[in-house]
Amino acid sequence: MSINSVTLVGRAGRDPEVRYFESGTVVANLTMAVNRRNRNDEPDWFNLEIWGKQAQVAADYVKKGSLIGITGSFKLDSWKDRNTGEDRNKPVVRVDRLDLLGSKRDSENNNSFSHQQSNDDIPF
Repeated sequence: MSINSVTLVGRAGRDPEVRYFESGTVVANLTMAVNRRNRNDEPDWFNLEIWGKQAQVAADYVKKGSLIGITGSFKLDSWKDRNTGEDRNKPVVRVDRLDLLGSKRDSENNNSFSHQQSNDDIPF
């Protein structure tokens, strides 16, 4: 028997990078920071890959700093570096389920904060 299951709760490290394919398939890639139990420790970072309808949800609603929960499986992406020819790999969590955990008020506060921050740049 084998089990490959990952469940995480954390914050999006960046806005999702979304790609649309001619077939109609959608994929979103982003990073996620998950805090450790000891607040003084640095967070753990995870690369996420989301496909299909869940990817479209991520594209529409997930922004940098959004609180999200995911369930998925661990995989290792492997490729050959074009410049050096060396084998490369990157651990990725392929997301099966995406949960938006922040409230509407949280996202409105993030938007107003961003808006206020940009207004601070005006010199008058």
